[in-house]
Amino acid sequence: MSIKSASGLCCKSNSFRARALPGALSTVLFAAMLGLLLIICPTANAGNPAVWSLVWSDEFDGPNGSPVDSSKWSFDIGAGGSNGWGNNELETYTTRTANSDLEGGFLVIKALKETFTGTDGFTRNYTSARLLTRNKFSQAYGRFEARLKIPYGQGLWPAFWMLGDNINTAGWPSCGEIDVMENIGKEPSIVHGTFHGPGYSGGSGISAAYALTSGQKFSDDFHTFAVEWEPNVMRFYVDGLLYKTRTPADLPAGTSWVFDHPFFIILNVAVGGGFPGNPDASTVFPQRMVVDYVRVYQRAVPSNVPVLFTDEGTARALALDSVTFQRDPFPVRNSNNFSPDQTTRLMLLSANLDLQPGDDSSTVTAQADDGKGHAFPLNVEWVGRLPNFDWITVVIAKLPDQLLGADQALISVTAHGQSSNQVSVSLSP
Repeated sequence: MSIKSASGLCCKSNSFRARALPGALSTVLFAAMLGLLLIICPTANAGNPAVWSLVWSDEFDGPNGSPVDSSKWSFDIGAGGSNGWGNNELETYTTRTANSDLEGGFLVIKALKETFTGTDGFTRNYTSARLLTRNKFSQAYGRFEARLKIPYGQGLWPAFWMLGDNINTAGWPSCGEIDVMENIGKEPSIVHGTFHGPGYSGGSGISAAYALTSGQKFSDDFHTFAVEWEPNVMRFYVDGLLYKTRTPADLPAGTSWVFDHPFFIILNVAVGGGFPGNPDASTVFPQRMVVDYVRVYQRAVPSNVPVLFTDEGTARALALDSVTFQRDPFPVRNSNNFSPDQTTRLMLLSANLDLQPGDDSSTVTAQADDGKGHAFPLNVEWVGRLPNFDWITVVIAKLPDQLLGADQALISVTAHGQSSNQVSVSLSP
């Protein structure tokens, strides 16, 4: 797998946590592996066909000023009744290109301050747009991802979210709601990932927050927001970093998980309401949410099948010597190794290594094929999550003596009966 595709990968649960490595080794390991990731992969994308398959997208390519593709999107319109879409919001949603259009390869949703009477007869002092894929596209499970630059300011409420497509029959919140990204405009550095269902809706939704550091604001630049949703698990991401995993164990007692049917996608910028509060004198209009793309993936392989990372377009392992932090060719014997046997240990990166609470290095096995029909076991000495990258597992394995004299090896790992792809490393005398 390509490291460029790493953000689209994830183990089934982040409930497993690596035990600390001895002394400063954990810090060195983290710095080395993270440094390698950043050098090789300054940007990250999902979509490697070995793991994810793109099934629906909108890249918003079209003439400037044109409306969105009507084969993919429809609109909610009006003020949503006297209670403002159930949240005491202040805007009227329209289908006008003044509130949403294509500009330079982006979708732009614009919140305007203007007195406007909608077709529902309600007159409000703000307009905006709420786009949805209802009756055009819905899917159960997958990776739902959007790259956005959101607005900011008191009273603004940009969101990328989903509703169950059975809402007409089940009603809300029994249909389920998944908020991939919500932002309260007065908190420009914080976004929320939340889901709602019967008994855990509205202010009682199951939520987690992600915050930028060093005074950065989400309105300063584009950021990628995603949820990976599978049976009985949801994982929330910002810019490829997993910040929260949720399962039915997170629900209040006596409530049910209602996320086992198709959902449709919604993009909108609300103005006012119970969550963000109303605009005040500090709020500047117009405001814009700029959307680079929306993409939806399905898994091409089960999430518990390990995938070892390789260079883009090759089978060369993304692996380091555990002491020198150098890439291949690897000597089997290395006088720089701290161990009494002076044998090289490899640090391998894997996604989908399906570790469970309590698992340790004995759960994972590894083997090397010398390319001549001989396979030899590798002693796995440590496994654990890469700090801040919970979807990546580090495997440290010792090269076997049988590879002395070989010029290459094909390495794979196995956990819980699931074996990974084979990756290649070159060996030196």
